Amino acid sequence: MPRRSASASSGCSGGIAALAMRRSQDAGSMASSASPTETGMPASRSSSTRGPSAESVPLQVAPRRWIIRARPLMPEPPTPAKWTNRPRKSGSLRSSSVVLGSGSAGIVSSLSAHRHPLSQPVTDFASVARWSGPSSYNPDMSTNDAPSREELRAQVLLVDDEPEHAEVMAESLRRPGHVCTIVNGLDAAREELLHGAFDVVVTDLVMESETAGLEVLALVQEHQPDAETILVTAHGDVPTAKAALKGGAYDFIEKPLDLVVFRNLVDRAAETVLLRHRTARLEDQLGAAYGFEGIIGDSAGIRQVVQAIRKVAPSTIPVLVTGESGTGKELVAAAIHNLSKRARKRYATFNTAGQSESLLEDQLFGHVRGAYTGADRDREGVFEYADGGTLFLDEIGDMPLAMQPKLLRVLESGEVIRLGSNEARKADVRFVSATNRDLKSMSTAGDFREDLYFRIRGVEINIPPLRSRREDVPLLVNHAAGRFAAEMERPIPQVSEPAMLRLVSYAWPGNVRELFNAVHRMVIACDEDRIEVRDVPEEIRTEDGDDDGASIGSLAGVGLDRLEKEAIRQTLALTGGNREQTANLLGIGERTLYRKLKEYGLR
Repeated sequence: MPRRSASASSGCSGGIAALAMRRSQDAGSMASSASPTETGMPASRSSSTRGPSAESVPLQVAPRRWIIRARPLMPEPPTPAKWTNRPRKSGSLRSSSVVLGSGSAGIVSSLSAHRHPLSQPVTDFASVARWSGPSSYNPDMSTNDAPSREELRAQVLLVDDEPEHAEVMAESLRRPGHVCTIVNGLDAAREELLHGAFDVVVTDLVMESETAGLEVLALVQEHQPDAETILVTAHGDVPTAKAALKGGAYDFIEKPLDLVVFRNLVDRAAETVLLRHRTARLEDQLGAAYGFEGIIGDSAGIRQVVQAIRKVAPSTIPVLVTGESGTGKELVAAAIHNLSKRARKRYATFNTAGQSESLLEDQLFGHVRGAYTGADRDREGVFEYADGGTLFLDEIGDMPLAMQPKLLRVLESGEVIRLGSNEARKADVRFVSATNRDLKSMSTAGDFREDLYFRIRGVEINIPPLRSRREDVPLLVNHAAGRFAAEMERPIPQVSEPAMLRLVSYAWPGNVRELFNAVHRMVIACDEDRIEVRDVPEEIRTEDGDDDGASIGSLAGVGLDRLEKEAIRQTLALTGGNREQTANLLGIGERTLYRKLKEYGLR
C-alpha cells in the first residue's frame, strides 16, 4: 500500500481536489466510482497529481458511529413492513404468521362448519398484556399478521444509575409510543416490579454492584415472568451478558448505544410479549370451542372455571371443586393435575363415599404386616401411592366425622402413619377434593369439621349446573354425538333443530352425565345420519320445563316480555349464538333482534 504523504495538509488538499475532479467528469467516469452517498461506505482517494508524491494517496475516512443523542445525526432506516424470524435467545422469534399462521382464517371457518364458532374475537389485550394502544384483534388475519406500531406500544422499565443515559434511552423509545418508567438502582427497580406492570425491562448490567443487572433479571423472572429483559453492557461485560441469556434474558446490547438498533430490539421484545398473549388467547378460544382438558362449553360460567383452573394449577394450594352430581368435577381435578408442575407424576383418585372408618383409614394411609387379621404384608395407602403427584378425593362431604381429624393431621404435617405402625412417612401430594354438598352449612351444623373445611378450601371452584348454561348444550350434544358415532363406527348424525330445541329446553337434573347418556341412546335409535324429535328419550321429550323458565309450561299469568325473552334466549342457544339464524327462526329482522338483545341483557 502506498505511503501517506508527510504533509497531512497537502494530502487532504489533494483528496479534496481529486474529489472535485471526479465530480466534474462525465457519466461514464462516474459509473466507475460510486460516491459515499450511493454506497453508504467511506470513499478512498483516487489518483492525484498534487502533493509531494506522484503516487495516489488514499484518504482514510473513519466510518461514522452512532453515539447517544436525543436525535440521531443520520436519518433512521424505515421500519420493516413485516417482522419475520427475529433472533431470540438460542432459537428464533416466531413472527405472527408463524405463531398464528395464514391459516387462522381456516381455523375459524372450520370451527363455524362444525357449529363451534369462535364466539368472541380477541378484544381484551389490556387485561393480559397491558398495551396502551388499541385493544382489538381479529384472529382471522390471513394477509398480514404483523403487529402494528400502535399494538407495539409497551410498558418499559428502564433501570440505570446514570440519569442522563436513561433519559436518552427513554426519549428514543417514547418517539414510537412506548411508555417508559425510569429508576436509578436495584432497590427502586424492586419496588416498581412489585407494584407495577411491565412488558419490557431494560437494565444496565453494572450499577451499584457488578451483578446488579443480574439481580434485576432475577426480580423480573420472580415478579413479572411475562416480561422480557434486555441488558445494557460495556464491552468487557459481554461474557457475563451472554451467560445471562441462558438465565432467561431476552438479549443484550453494548455501549455506546446505536439508538436505532436499541429501539428495534425493544420493539422485538415487545412483539414477543404481544404474540405470546395472542397465542394464549387463541388457545383459550379454541379450548372453549373444542374443549379444554375435556371440559366442553363456551358459557360465561365455563370460561370462569377454565380461568380458575389455569390460575391455580401451577401452585400447590388445596382446591375444593363443588357442583351438582354429573357436572364434571373429576374433569376439573384432572385438568388441575395435567396443567401443574406435577403432571409427569402420579394422579390418584379415591371416592370416600360409602366406606367405613376402618376401611377408609386403611385405604388412605396403608398398613404394616400384622396390623389386623389378614394383613399378611405391608401395603401403602393412596397418600403414599400419590407421593410427588396429585391426590383427588371425591365426595369428601361423605367422609365419616371420626375420620376427618386424621385426614386433617396428614394435610397439615405432610406425613402418614400406616395402621399398626408408629413410623411417620413423608407424603408430598397436591390435594384436590370434590363434593356435591354444602360443606359450609354442614360445618355450621357440626356434620363436617370446620378446621378441615378451611384447610381443603384453599381455592374453591364451583361448576354451574347445565340448566344455568344452556348455550353449552348444542356444543355438548354435538361433541357426544361425534364421540359415540365414532365408537359405533358410523357417520356422525346431525341433530335437527326441533330435536335440539327440545334438548336445550330440558332441565337436565343429572347435568352433563345425563346429557351424554341421552345422546348415546339417540345415536343408537336414530335412522341413518339424522337425529329427530322422535329419537329424543321420552322423559326429555315430554318434560314440561323447570323452575328457571327454560320451558315455561302453563302460560297463564306469564308476561309477554318474559315469553319473548325466553324465546330469544332459547333460539340463541339453539343456533350457537348465530344472530342471523336466530332472527330467521324468530321471523324478525337482525336490527330488531339486536335491539331486543340489548333490552333484555342477552348476549
